[in-house]
Amino acid sequence: MTPPLTPPASTLARKLIARASGRSHVTAGEIVNCRVDLAMFHDSSGPRRLKPMLEELGAQIWDKSKVVLVMDHFVPERDEESRRIVRIARDWARDQELPHVYDNQGICHVVLPQGGHIRPGMFCVGGDSHSPTGGAFGAYMFGIGSTEMLGVVVTGEIWLRVPQTIAMHWSGQLARGVCAKDMMLAMIARFGMNGADYQAVEFTGDAVRALSMQERMTLCNMSAELGAQTGLVAPDRTTREWLAQVGAAVDERDCADLRSDPGSCEVQHDFDAATLSPQLAAPHSPANGVAIAQHADTHIDVAYIGACTGAKLDDLRFAAQVLRGRRIAAGVQLMVAPASLKDRTQAEAEGTMQALTDAGATVLPLGCGACAGYSAEFDADKTVISSTARNFKGRMGPASTQVFLGSAYTVAASALRGRITDPREMLA
Repeated sequence: MTPPLTPPASTLARKLIARASGRSHVTAGEIVNCRVDLAMFHDSSGPRRLKPMLEELGAQIWDKSKVVLVMDHFVPERDEESRRIVRIARDWARDQELPHVYDNQGICHVVLPQGGHIRPGMFCVGGDSHSPTGGAFGAYMFGIGSTEMLGVVVTGEIWLRVPQTIAMHWSGQLARGVCAKDMMLAMIARFGMNGADYQAVEFTGDAVRALSMQERMTLCNMSAELGAQTGLVAPDRTTREWLAQVGAAVDERDCADLRSDPGSCEVQHDFDAATLSPQLAAPHSPANGVAIAQHADTHIDVAYIGACTGAKLDDLRFAAQVLRGRRIAAGVQLMVAPASLKDRTQAEAEGTMQALTDAGATVLPLGCGACAGYSAEFDADKTVISSTARNFKGRMGPASTQVFLGSAYTVAASALRGRITDPREMLA
């Protein structure tokens, strides 16, 4: 009698792709066709581009229950062009009777999981480069362009080349005042913005397991800045408990095999979280990362806490830890744009928002705001410390605007002194 074949060792990424392609296993480099469980797009990437193409083809959405539309880039509308784009999205959503529409509820990458739409084992696409955020929940999610999205919306399928997996293994424990944003800036500085070109990046180790879900979302979100197709964290109790809170309960048995088999990742890089200090990315690239001490005492004009990587509830709490009972420096603007309505509401209920405003922060509307450069931007010749994911020249204001990237801890500490400051000095 022939013994049953043992399936080859596989990474989490390949297990998720195999599920979506209806196969027992896949190998790196193969091109496979996958069934899509969820397609997300926003006001910028979605209806204004998809609507005319669908009409030209005479095609329909394959499954409206698997589509999520979020209005977050051009809201609040500040000019006629913004109003036109948002109006197209709202009219199309109404005409199509889409069941999952989030209008002015926050940033898509935060609103999507908070709505219970992302669960372990899913295969998802998003019309935005930071769509790998979904990988924090043990789902395979990546960003695609409008033409690819058209194919998904019509057929419910997409092809991809199966990637190799790079494991970023973090041992040890982060110090107070150091967080996932610092981990990402350190990795991007080390490997560059093409360091994981088209690969899957899986974040592993005790330091990753100790992170909250929102911190894991930051890691997976900014895998885009490494050039990765997706970022992943294997689901665990933290994942299940968080999903249960948003009404997307998952059975532990459904997650049992959603992890990389030992030795299956093609490359592993090791880091010690205990040795990590707060990081800073200088203008004009997230790859310009160094320890904050190298830019200490640089004067700032604006401190900005916003975006899907820097204004979730955890980030607002980080900032409040630094700011509570203090006032920002004279001449400094501290602006806070919460990542979602749910996070802002919770932050208000627990006193976190009060701590920020008491310190002198101005609260801005929900949405992508200055990070996307659509509904807000910074003035010329200003020096900004920002919790956003990117600081490319001209992205958030004129080319003369100098934007440094840091964590919400670092942004808050810098606002207090009017110069780039190590948050650990304020938390001692």
